[in-house]
Amino acid sequence: MTETVTAKLSTKSQTVIPKPVRDKLGVGPGDLVEFEIREGEVLIRRAAATERIDPFAVFHEWESEADEDAFADL
Repeated sequence: MTETVTAKLSTKSQTVIPKPVRDKLGVGPGDLVEFEIREGEVLIRRAAATERIDPFAVFHEWESEADEDAFADL
């Protein structure tokens, strides 16, 4: 089955990935998507997960549970 979904570009050429597409790709906030540019079309897919680098890993004084909670969304 083929489904067509439309999204509008903002004045800054930005768009929101429509919910049916996000659901099909299994992506959400913070996930990466990649675009494959072909002649006449562009494919979008979920990007392979990359290992997250912890910027605080060298600061051992910031290893408490309270610090983990405080910096979890960074």
